Amino acid sequence: MSSPPEPQALPSAPSLSFVEDLYYAWLADPRSVDGSWRRYFEGLPAAPGAAPAPASFPRRRPDGAAGPQPAAGAGGDAAFQAKVDRLVQAYREYGHLRARLDPLGLVRPAEPFALEAFDLGPADLDRPCADADGRGDRTLRDLVARLEETYCRTLGVELAHMHDQDLRGWLEQRMERTKNRLSLAPDVKKLLLRKIVEAESLEQFLGTKFLGAKRFSVEGAEGFVALLEFLVDRAVGHGVRNVVIGMAHRGRLNVLANVVGKPLRQIFAEFRDNAIVNATGGDVKYHLGHSTDRETPDGVLVHLSLAFNPSHLEWIDTVVQGRVRAKQDRYHDFERVRSLPVLVHGDAAFAGQGIVAEALNMSQLEAYGVGGTIHVIVNNQVGFTTSPRDARSTTYCTGPARMLQIPIIHVNGEDLEAVAQAVLLAADFRQRFHRDVVIDLWAYRRHGHNEGDEPSFTQPVMYRAISKRPTLRQLYAEALEREGTATRAEVDAMAAEYRARLDEAYQASAQIAVQPGAQEAGGFWAGIKGGAITGPEPETGVAPAVLAQAAAGITQVPQGFHVHPKLAKVLEARAEMGRGERPLDWATAEALALATLALEGRRVRLVGQDSRRGTFSHRHAVLYDHQTGTPYSPLAHLREGQGAVEIRDSLLSEAAALGYEYGYSLEMPDALTIWEAQFGDFVNAAQVIIDQFLSSGEAKWNRLSGLALLLPHGMEGQGPEHSSARLERFLELSVDDNWYVVNVTTPAQYFHALRRQVYSPWRKPLVVMSPKSLLRHPKVVSPLGELVEARFRPIVADPVADPSEITRVVLCSGKLYYDLAAAREAQGARHVALIRLEQLYPLHADEILDAIAAFRPGAEMVWAQEEPSNMGAWDYVDLHLSPRLPTRLDLVSRPPSASPASGSATRHKLEQQQLVLEALGEPVSRIHRTDTRAAAHEH
Repeated sequence: MSSPPEPQALPSAPSLSFVEDLYYAWLADPRSVDGSWRRYFEGLPAAPGAAPAPASFPRRRPDGAAGPQPAAGAGGDAAFQAKVDRLVQAYREYGHLRARLDPLGLVRPAEPFALEAFDLGPADLDRPCADADGRGDRTLRDLVARLEETYCRTLGVELAHMHDQDLRGWLEQRMERTKNRLSLAPDVKKLLLRKIVEAESLEQFLGTKFLGAKRFSVEGAEGFVALLEFLVDRAVGHGVRNVVIGMAHRGRLNVLANVVGKPLRQIFAEFRDNAIVNATGGDVKYHLGHSTDRETPDGVLVHLSLAFNPSHLEWIDTVVQGRVRAKQDRYHDFERVRSLPVLVHGDAAFAGQGIVAEALNMSQLEAYGVGGTIHVIVNNQVGFTTSPRDARSTTYCTGPARMLQIPIIHVNGEDLEAVAQAVLLAADFRQRFHRDVVIDLWAYRRHGHNEGDEPSFTQPVMYRAISKRPTLRQLYAEALEREGTATRAEVDAMAAEYRARLDEAYQASAQIAVQPGAQEAGGFWAGIKGGAITGPEPETGVAPAVLAQAAAGITQVPQGFHVHPKLAKVLEARAEMGRGERPLDWATAEALALATLALEGRRVRLVGQDSRRGTFSHRHAVLYDHQTGTPYSPLAHLREGQGAVEIRDSLLSEAAALGYEYGYSLEMPDALTIWEAQFGDFVNAAQVIIDQFLSSGEAKWNRLSGLALLLPHGMEGQGPEHSSARLERFLELSVDDNWYVVNVTTPAQYFHALRRQVYSPWRKPLVVMSPKSLLRHPKVVSPLGELVEARFRPIVADPVADPSEITRVVLCSGKLYYDLAAAREAQGARHVALIRLEQLYPLHADEILDAIAAFRPGAEMVWAQEEPSNMGAWDYVDLHLSPRLPTRLDLVSRPPSASPASGSATRHKLEQQQLVLEALGEPVSRIHRTDTRAAAHEH
C-alpha cells in the first residue's frame, strides 16, 4: 500500500481567502493552479466524508448576494477569477491610500497595486473576467480602470474596518455603480461657484475693513461652505426639517453669514465692537451661534441652527446631539430622521480630543441615539503650529471613527464634484442606516492659526506651497470657463453683487449700538425667563388626588411580572408611604416628584451612571423580571397620556454624558432633565461642561437651561475619591443668579427642589449635593402632607430650640446637621441652635438673619462643615454672609488639606466626632482646631 505524498511547505500567499479560492479551483481541475500549489494540495491528507467543494469560492456582489459563478470545470478561469477577486477586494479596502486627497500635493498617494502581488501579470490584462456586478464581459484592464476611478481618484472611502456586510455591500454598490462620481448640472455648478465667491469675498472684506482683527478665516477650505450647502439640500430631500450644526471657530463667521443666514450688518457690528450682547458678559463674535428658517432652492423650509461654542473645540459635540435628541422627542420623531446633527471638527482636534471618542461611542446607545451624526472634518493638515506627525499615531486624523461600523470618506476639498458625491453618500447612508458618517475634507489654512500669526516659522514647506496656490475661486472659475458653463464676466458680476451687499451691510452696522439680549419667546418657552430671581418660591405642592395616583402607580407592575424577592418588600414599603402609613424616605419622595410631574403632562429624563437602580441601591426606578430579565419602569406606565419618563443608565462617561443632557435641557425648558454622577467626586471629569456651558451659558449666550445635577456628596469614611463633589467649585462660580446650589436635608425638600425646576418661571441649572448614608437614615424622612401644601424652603430654622436658652448658633448644611442634632441630644446641649442652609446659592441672607434674630443678642455664631477649611462652603459663606451678621462667624471644620478626605476610616470617625463636639462648643482633645477666621484663612 503506497503512502500519501509528504506535505509540502505552504507557498507564499497574500491571504487565507486566496488559498481557499485556489484550493477550490484545484478540486475542480488540478491543472488550473500553479505547480507549487498543486503539489501542496496533493500533499494534504484526505478528509473522509468531506462535502464536494463548489466550482469556485462564491463571490459576493456589492448587495451581499452571491454573484454568478463560473461553470463547473471552468478550471483556469476559476483560479484566474479568484486572483481577480482578491485584487477587487484590495481596491475596496486600500484604494483610499492611493487617492489624490491633498490639494497641495505634499502628501503623496501610495504606489499603485502591483499585479504580481496577486499572482497576475501584464499578460492577464486582456483576459475576460467577472466584475463586481458579476458581469463576465469585461477585461481585467477595463476592471482595473474602473476600480482606479472608483477608489483612487480624489475621493477615497475606508471600509476595511466594517464587518457588517449589509452596510458595506450597500456602500460598495453605490460607489461602483457610479464610479464614485456625481455629474453636476450647469446651474448647480454656478450655484457652487457663487458660494465660493461669497466665501472668499467675505473673508477679504473682513480682512480689509477690520485689519488685525481675529476672524479665523475659512480661506483654503472654501469648499467646506459648498459642502454644507450640498448637505442641507440633500438632507431636506430626505425629509430633514431641522439641522443643528456644532463647530469650532475656524470658518464660523462664513458659515454664520453664508449658510445659516445671520445678517451681515449684525456680524459687522460685532466687529466694530459697539454691539453689547448682554449686560453680563457676552462672548467673542466667532463663538456666537444663530438660528433661522431658510428656504431651500426647491422651496422647502428648513430650520438651521449653529450652536454657540467656547474655544474648547470638541466639547460642543454632545451638546448638539442632546439638542437634536430633544427636538426629536418633542415632535415624536422616534425614527430620528427629521432632525440632523452636523458636527464640524478640525483634524488635530478630532484625533486628539478624548471627548470625540466618547461621543462616537454614544451613537448606537439607546439613551443617546439621534439617528446618526454627520461629522465633517475640515482637514487643514496642521493644528495651530503642530504637524500631523506630532498630533496623532494613526494614518488619518479620522482614526477614532474606526471604532464604529461607519464609512469614513476622504475627499479633496478642491474637487467640488467629489465633495458633492461625498455628501450624497453620507446623507443617504445616514438616513438609510441611522448611523454616523465621517467626511474628511482635505484642505489647507491659507493664513496662520489667526490672521496675525506667522505660520512659516513652523511649516515653511507647506506655506511656500500655499503661497503659490491659486484660490479655489480662481481654480473653479477657470474650470467652468473652459467647459463653457460660466464666463469671466459672470464671475465678476457675482463678486460685484456680493460686494455691494457687504458695503451696504457695513454702512448699516455703524448704526447698531446695542444688540439686545434674550427676546420674549413663545410656544413652549412662553413665561420662561432668565436674569435675576425675584419673588417668593413657586408653588410646588401637589393635590392629594394626584399624589395618591402617583403613589399607587410607582409600585404597580404588570400581571405575571416576577419582582425580585428583596424588592417586593421595598415596593410594599413604598405603597405604605404613599398611603401615609409611614413617613417618606428619600427614594420614594424622588419617585413621587417624577411621577407627579409625569401625571401633570411633563416630560422627565433622568440619565446617569447606574441610575436605574441607583449607585446605592435605593432608587429601583426600573425593575427587572427576576426570571426573564425584562426591564419595566412603573414611572413610564402611570396612565394613558402621561408625560414621557426616561430613566436610563449612561455610558461610563462624565464629560460627554453631561454635555448631552445639557444640550437636551436647552430644547426642553418645560421638562425635568437630570444627570446623575455615580459619586460627586467624578463630576470634575466634566469640568469643561460646567465652566464653559452650565455656569456661564446664560451670561455668554443668553441660553437657558434647567438641567439638574445629582452629585452624591458627604464625608463618610470612603476615602478621597468618594467623599466630595467639590462644593466649593460650584459656589466659586455662583454669581448673577446663574444657578441653584442646594444641600437639602429632607425628602420633602428634595421633592420640592425637583418640581421647582419645572414650575419656576426662572430657568436655571440645579446643583444638588445629593446624599449617600442619608438615603436610609431613620431620621431623614418626611410626612406625606409636606408634599401637598409646602414649597421649597431655602432656610430651615431649628424646630426644637428654645430661643430663651440659646447662647450658640451653629449654621450648617446637608448631612452634618443630623450628626450635630444627635450629638446635641446626647450631650443635652439645649443652648445650641442648629440652622440649616438648604440652599447655598442664591443665598437667602435676609431669611438667615430673621432666623438668628429670634435668639438673644450676643450669641456665638459658628459655621460648621465636614469638609477641610479650604474646601466646602466656608469661603463663600464668610464672604457673603459674615459681613451681615451681628457677631463674628467662627469656623469649625477639618484642617486645610490638599485631599478632600482621609483614606483611613478610623481617622475619619475620630475627626468627625471631634468636629461635631467642637461645633457644639464642647471641650475636646483635638487633632486640629480651626475655630477662628484667621486660622481658616491660613490656606
